[in-house]
Amino acid sequence: MPFDVKISLQKLLTALVVVIVPLTIVGLYLTSYSDNRLQQTTGANFKTIAQADSVLVSQFINDRVADVNSIAAETSIVDAITTSNRPHAQRSEGSVAAYIQKIEQDWDTAGSDAQTTKLLSSPASRWLQQQRTANLGLLKVVVADETGATVGATDKPLHYAQAMNEYWPAVARGQGAVNVTDARYDERTRSTYIEIDTPVLERETEKFIGAVSALVDTTRIFSILDQQQVGRSGRVLLLRDDGTVISAANVSPELRLKAEEFPAVQDALATLEGRQTGYVVAATKSGNRIVGFADTGLKHSYPKLSWLILASQDEAEALASVRTLGRFALVMVVLGC
Repeated sequence: MPFDVKISLQKLLTALVVVIVPLTIVGLYLTSYSDNRLQQTTGANFKTIAQADSVLVSQFINDRVADVNSIAAETSIVDAITTSNRPHAQRSEGSVAAYIQKIEQDWDTAGSDAQTTKLLSSPASRWLQQQRTANLGLLKVVVADETGATVGATDKPLHYAQAMNEYWPAVARGQGAVNVTDARYDERTRSTYIEIDTPVLERETEKFIGAVSALVDTTRIFSILDQQQVGRSGRVLLLRDDGTVISAANVSPELRLKAEEFPAVQDALATLEGRQTGYVVAATKSGNRIVGFADTGLKHSYPKLSWLILASQDEAEALASVRTLGRFALVMVVLGC
C-alpha cells in the first residue's frame, strides 16, 4: 500500500548539514594529509634523480681522467719525453731555459713553421692524433717534458713552453697530482669542455719527467642532463657550490646565472638533517618548487669541481592532482556551512 513520507525542509537541511559538513571536513583533512605525503614522495623522487645524475657526472669525469692517465702511461709517450729530457742533463738550467724561451718568442711567427711541422709529425704527435680520432671526446692533447718544452701534440699548442700555463706548477710539483679545471665554454664551437692535466712519472722511481694536458669535451654529459624533464616545469641543473648554473636547458656557463632554488638548498646543506633529507621546498619568483639535490663528490679529488645536481619541479604542478581534490573539499565545506 503506497504511503508518503513527510519531512520538513528545515529538518532535511539540518540532517544534510550534520552529515555532509563533518564528512567534507574529514575529506579536507585527508586531502591535506595526502598533499604532505605526496610532497615528501615527490621530494624523495627528485633526490633519487639528483643522486643518480651525480653518479653519472662523477663517473664521466673519472673516466675522462682515466683516459688522460692512460695517455700519460703510454710507452711511446714516455719514451718521447725521456728522449727529450736526456740532453737537458748535459746542460745547465739557464741554458735550457734560454733555449726554450727563444723558441717561445718565435712561436707565433712564420719562423716557427719548421719547428711546428717537426713537432706535429713526430711519432708521439701522430699517436696522439690517432687517439683523438678514436676518442671524439678528446679535443686537444699536449705532451711536455720535465722542463715544459712541448714534445708532442694533436694541434699546435698556444705555447711551446708549457711551464707558462697555469696548471704547470701544481702538476710539476705535485708528484702525481691530477689537475682538473672547472667547465669552460667555447663560443666558436658552442661547446663546453674541461682541461685535465696529469703528470708523467718515471716507472722505476716515480719521479716527475713530464706532463700531459688534454681538453675534454663535456657537451655529451651536459646534454644528457639538459634533456631530462619531469612534467612541464621539471628541470635538472648542474651548479657550482656558489649557485652558478654550469649546465641547464638553454643555459651555458659563460652566462653566470644563479639558480633561484639554490639559497634554500644551501641552507639545507648546512645541516645534517637537511643533507639526509635531500630535498627542500624552495620559494622562487614563479612560486614554490620541490627540489632534490646531491653533491657529485668530485671536489674531494678535484678541488675545482665543486659541483651539485638539482632536480626540481613547480610545486603546484607536482601536487596538482591532490590539491584539486583539496580545493573541491574546501568548497563543499563552505557550501555546506
